[in-house]
Amino acid sequence: MTSRAFIAGCLGTSLTADERAFFRDAKPWGFIVFKRNTQSPEQVAALTAEMRETVGWHAPILIDQEGGRVQRMGPPNWPKYPSARAFLAINDPIRQREIVRLSARLMAHDLRQVGIDVDCLPVLDVPVAGSHDVIGDRAYAHDPDQVARLGRAAAEGLIAGGVLPVVKHMPGHGRARADSHHDLPIVDASLEELRVHDFRPFRHLADMPMAMTAHLVFTALDAKNPATISRKIVREIMRGELGFDGLIMTDDISMKALSGSFEAKSRAAIRAGVDVILHCHGIMDEMIAVAGAVPEMTGARARRAAAALGRIRHEPEPVDLESARAEIAAALALSA
Repeated sequence: MTSRAFIAGCLGTSLTADERAFFRDAKPWGFIVFKRNTQSPEQVAALTAEMRETVGWHAPILIDQEGGRVQRMGPPNWPKYPSARAFLAINDPIRQREIVRLSARLMAHDLRQVGIDVDCLPVLDVPVAGSHDVIGDRAYAHDPDQVARLGRAAAEGLIAGGVLPVVKHMPGHGRARADSHHDLPIVDASLEELRVHDFRPFRHLADMPMAMTAHLVFTALDAKNPATISRKIVREIMRGELGFDGLIMTDDISMKALSGSFEAKSRAAIRAGVDVILHCHGIMDEMIAVAGAVPEMTGARARRAAAALGRIRHEPEPVDLESARAEIAAALALSA
């Protein structure tokens, strides 16, 4: 059976009998792991192996491992990583880029050790004055070109470590004045403002293998529909103007910014041109609804999925873990 176009989570540190049965039948294209699913390295490795066993292939397994306040695997079992904004303290731009790449390379090592091969990083959003702190220090800078430069460094570090990056939140979450986990942000910036500011990092990284959408309304583009379910934004902006030909996944379809049933939201995103629906919470009734609303991974979405996964099917670049961690700590300490 061909995989279906959704990514699913689970409730605990191992799969229940109901979860195993559902995944075997529904065949999600991938899985996502959250803090609730991470107890120890041995347990996470067993969980990711169990997830893949249910679908019968080496399905991608995702995580949000950014560093700072968004880090699903952290102390005491895994190192604490700096936020994106913390790297701005390094004054030398070349050194700054090197340390961002090295930090991502080390995160990739941690993830690969437990069977996780996709990281929802880098954040390419560019905050503006007055925007909600849901992005805040998760952003590398307030300058679009600096965000692009450091975002690419992070993506390169992940790929070198055999982990797939996901650029987010396309076409830009930096102007949001509300948290899309709870409310629908409305962005009234002009198309020209969006082009020179919000869109720039995504245009610079249009060669990346995967992207995650933003649950925002851009009134200059589509005054009615959030980007995730806007045919105009997905097809004309993301695919057209930004030139992104990689796999596009939604942000979590459970977020309150999107209204309607899970079937309706999932179908709307697929109609808009999104490739894969992301459902994070592991709630069975919701997962069943999403699975019933999405197509199989065939045609262009299958091509994009295969091309994305092909970027990480290699041996990771060698790294000296101890010296790399010391180098990052020293660079940030000297800049403090």
